[in-house]
Amino acid sequence: MALLLATLPVASRLFLGGWGFDGAAGMACLCMFIGAYFQLVSRRKCPPVPDPAAMLDQAIHLASECRTDQAIALLTEAIRLSPRLWQAFQYRGELYLSRGDSVPAALRDFDEAIRLAPDEPHLYGLRGRAHSLLNDTLSSQ
Repeated sequence: MALLLATLPVASRLFLGGWGFDGAAGMACLCMFIGAYFQLVSRRKCPPVPDPAAMLDQAIHLASECRTDQAIALLTEAIRLSPRLWQAFQYRGELYLSRGDSVPAALRDFDEAIRLAPDEPHLYGLRGRAHSLLNDTLSSQ
């Protein structure tokens, strides 16, 4: 865009025999420098913005490789970035259930997922499963 603006006064000089207005050459140079600056700035590598949905997908992949602790840590980070992502609460709760030693944490995650998405019926089933496991644990003690 700056190149186009910079060439307009030059084209006026070439085709019409004079600069279109006083200071046109200075404006052309200024536009060229601004355009060059923006071009250089746009080429800088900025760190990518973390995407909670992509983190969720990566956590599922980690869990499928039996790297449950890393998956839980990644889901915790996704929840920190996007606290309304109920799927992250659901999957983290499922991972807590699969570990067996974190049923209360799973129950808290399922409760939060239900609070965020009350119309998802499978969440109630997961919470019921967590309650039954918690009651089995309490009755065996």
